[in-house]
Amino acid sequence: MKTAEFDYTLPPELIAQTPIEPRDGSRLMVVERSSGSISHHHFHDLPEFLRPGDLLVHNESRVIPARLFGRKPTGGKVEILLLRQRAADTWETLVGGKRVRVGLRLRLLDGPAGQLTGAEAEVIEAGERGMRVLAFNRPVLPLAEQMGVTPLPPYIHTPLANTERYQTVYAHAPGSAAAPTAGLHFTPALFRRLREMGVQSAFVTLHIGLDTFRPVNEERIEEHHMHTEYCSLTPDVAREINLAKSEGRRIVAVGTTSVRVLESAADESRTVQPFEGPTDLFIYPGYEYRAVDALITNFHLPRSTLLLLVAAFAGKELLDRAYAEAIREQYRFYSFGDAMLIL
Repeated sequence: MKTAEFDYTLPPELIAQTPIEPRDGSRLMVVERSSGSISHHHFHDLPEFLRPGDLLVHNESRVIPARLFGRKPTGGKVEILLLRQRAADTWETLVGGKRVRVGLRLRLLDGPAGQLTGAEAEVIEAGERGMRVLAFNRPVLPLAEQMGVTPLPPYIHTPLANTERYQTVYAHAPGSAAAPTAGLHFTPALFRRLREMGVQSAFVTLHIGLDTFRPVNEERIEEHHMHTEYCSLTPDVAREINLAKSEGRRIVAVGTTSVRVLESAADESRTVQPFEGPTDLFIYPGYEYRAVDALITNFHLPRSTLLLLVAAFAGKELLDRAYAEAIREQYRFYSFGDAMLIL
């Protein structure tokens, strides 16, 4: 299957630069796979399309201030993006800067133009396109909270006044370099309405890393290599999901990251097992879903693994039609954009 089939042209003015207020005031496109129908609503209308007993599965990962700044021994500046924790103080990162070789020690600054802090990181492994594994001389998450900056996607050019708007209201487990954006539309009031009508929620974790930032560049989709991301689905959540499925209730994944956790944990019998560890599951058209019955998602970049995952769920022809209609109807795209519910 050719990657070029998943390209499309988006007018730049449809790339959302700021989040909608309130969160659930964003638009919601509802796509029904069985009939092929497409309708237009707002996210606060979501309860109208769910049933009592539906189980929403959310990714509770929290974005960390993952953008750090450092200086080489020569004085040259570097930027570091934390991607995935390997060990206590060892992280996979993207490092922007020249000649960042294995053995190089980077001295960390307390901001883009800040002072030296005494914190250091040594390059212990080098990969392609800026990928570096760094060993830090102190715990990394407290370091990031102290001197890091929340990284926004490169297509967002407007500074974010409140960094909590790039977190879901249920963000709990720190570790992501980007937000699970489908969850950004939920509010406490919407959760109350859903609970009152009998819609349940469960929480999993996937720490979003490298593949969020990179398109599929290979000519054929099958040649693309997914980097691993840490995910977790507890025994209690596995029991909750399997009970819902046994009772004929729908599993509604909130976002592509929740999909990847659920499908990584599901076996051939469509039973979800407890799961903790790395996943490199790559979902593209032809994949047979085992756990997910409905999907809430944003509108994704061309040639992205996220777009491929949604195409595998909705069907490419229907998804192409939905995206064309979203552009005609002036939906807002990408991280701070509008949402889609696929039933």
